[in-house]
Amino acid sequence: MRIWAKIFKDTRLIRDTVITDNSSDTRTHKIFHALDAVCYEFDLGKPIWLDSSVKEFQKHDKVRFTQDNFIEVIDFDYLEFHVIEEP
Repeated sequence: MRIWAKIFKDTRLIRDTVITDNSSDTRTHKIFHALDAVCYEFDLGKPIWLDSSVKEFQKHDKVRFTQDNFIEVIDFDYLEFHVIEEP
């Protein structure tokens, strides 16, 4: 599984990374591990999965975490988290 995480500010891509997970873990665990890795790499607190975030991710395999998803103040518009490849 490959997941692409991108940070946007003022409609511009500021930073991105791709997380690859070839483990035999469940899809859900891979998603959470990838989000942990992204937050560590970008030095961010973990976003909260709101009901709307979960629905968006289930429907499109992509979610945008905005200020509403973070406890601390963020200096960007949103973090986009997107599954780009699954085995």
